[in-house]
Amino acid sequence: MEQVSRVLEGTFDGEEVTIRGWVFRTRSSGSLAFVTVRDSSGVIQTVASKKEMDPEEFDALKKVLVESSLEVTGRVNPDERAPGGRELHVSSVRVVHSAETFPITKDKSEEYLLDVRHLWLRSREMTSTLKLRSTVIGALRQYYLDNGYYESQGPMLVSGQVEGGSTLFEVPYYERKVFLTQSSQLYLEALIYSLERVFTLAPSFRAEKSRTRRHLTEYWHFEIETAWVGNDGMMDIEEETIRYVARKCLEERRDELEVMGRDLDAIRAVDEPFPRMRYDEAVETMQANGASVEWGDDFGYEEEKALTRDTLVPIFIHHFPKDLKAFYHRPDPEEGDRVLNHDLIAPVVGEIIGGGERIWELPVLLQRIEDEGLDMEAYQWYIDLRRFGSVPHSGYGMGVDRVVQWIGGISHIKWALPFPRDMRRIYP
Repeated sequence: MEQVSRVLEGTFDGEEVTIRGWVFRTRSSGSLAFVTVRDSSGVIQTVASKKEMDPEEFDALKKVLVESSLEVTGRVNPDERAPGGRELHVSSVRVVHSAETFPITKDKSEEYLLDVRHLWLRSREMTSTLKLRSTVIGALRQYYLDNGYYESQGPMLVSGQVEGGSTLFEVPYYERKVFLTQSSQLYLEALIYSLERVFTLAPSFRAEKSRTRRHLTEYWHFEIETAWVGNDGMMDIEEETIRYVARKCLEERRDELEVMGRDLDAIRAVDEPFPRMRYDEAVETMQANGASVEWGDDFGYEEEKALTRDTLVPIFIHHFPKDLKAFYHRPDPEEGDRVLNHDLIAPVVGEIIGGGERIWELPVLLQRIEDEGLDMEAYQWYIDLRRFGSVPHSGYGMGVDRVVQWIGGISHIKWALPFPRDMRRIYP
């Protein structure tokens, strides 16, 4: 049994092979049937002649509908007119399952394709996206394993907030109330005291009432924490990470990116250095590019789009005002109203990474928790980390779905993962 991609490589030209998959397209003309078959690796045209095969098998092949599953045996014939440059001249066929009429025909509206997402995953567009996504995740893991990091996990049910109380999903937990995690960051920080360098890939949950092209309520979060690294060093790590992932996608997923209509030069641009600008400069650039933003404002999609309007390269923004960021960000010792943090903004998509130094001095952390009005008791375990061998450390959180959206040039984040969840959709 051979995969379609191997057959299309030319390894078996003139030989008889057997493939199995699903009917992608079908048409017949008298004593000939043309059935395009797809598997996970590609599509190939098969040509069946009633004169050259069992009549019953031929009739069965002529009757199959799109998405029927089958096994096809035939001779591989090079033909420039065929998809992929080769076709299979059928000698025998076994119809494994005759599908009913496939529902995705004329109606391809976004809402309908979301309703039948379990079926739309079979499309070439979604198949290409899923392969790209797999490469992105695989490259992230490989980069960090190769650089001495350990993979670990944090809990999904937590007692306190990380980013903001207004975006927490509350969950009944026996006689208590707990929350779905917004981030594994605090738990990864605990792990650096034994492992020093750690990463995780896990879902995170944000109850944001947002319906933008880049927001989900459940999203895949890649996070790292590293001992003995500062804000600048963390930006260096992130830049090299993005460069490594982009190169892997170009190397392994060129065909899929072409199916998706992606401009490959926009991905190659990551070989250029990523600009780094302070928050103040970013505000000025956004204003110059027509964004309605003032100093002290947080940035949304429109502001970030204005910042990257004239570039293909992601941009770091650092030294945000302290009041805009979560309690764990370390204030700059030389500028107490700023924090040693950064966001990485990708063209078109916007923020794909948020990171920076974590507060590692006990008095500073206690003051920040008090300033934010948080429950000190809920964070006692986190405070303990600053009592027993605390060290300078930094980390980041990456929205994997947004990275896939950006590398693939995908119009909306809901097309960047198999089963999206937002404030309106929980099915299928």
